[in-house]
Amino acid sequence: MPPVYEGARRGEGRRFGIVVSRTNDFITRKLLAGAEETLRQGGVGGDDVDVVWVPGSFELGQAAVRLAARRRVDAVICLGAVIRGETWHHEVIGHAGARGIEAAARETGRPVTFGVITADSSEQALERAGGSRGNLGARAAQAALEMADVYGKLDAPRRPRRRAKRGRRKGGD
Repeated sequence: MPPVYEGARRGEGRRFGIVVSRTNDFITRKLLAGAEETLRQGGVGGDDVDVVWVPGSFELGQAAVRLAARRRVDAVICLGAVIRGETWHHEVIGHAGARGIEAAARETGRPVTFGVITADSSEQALERAGGSRGNLGARAAQAALEMADVYGKLDAPRRPRRRAKRGRRKGGD
């Protein structure tokens, strides 16, 4: 049977980076609090978390690349809030932010999780930042814990399979 790898939500001995958008910080601060609490519950010490603030969701991926490349972090959590306005600017920023975060994971070879709320209103965003719909920052941190653990298991040296010993036949040929 082939090996099965599954991550656990444990972060003891691991380092994490959190990149947070300052735009809509009345929401992103709640996402950050949810992410930090989740990491604490997962056994991650406060000194093992670097927090980087960036101007907006567009810049999340850029900072994630730097953080993953220059610091020893096992995963990066990106947090932002893009709220619909009167123009379609929110769509451009939402798509660009998502592409940047995805590219950061691909370029660095480290897990980079997506904790960016896209909402029609501030009220909807607040529901997803610790309100009735949970906290997307906490969920992004859970994903980071699991992915860091999975990557650690995948990167660990593989033990050779044991072969059954074949005995020699007595007496003959």
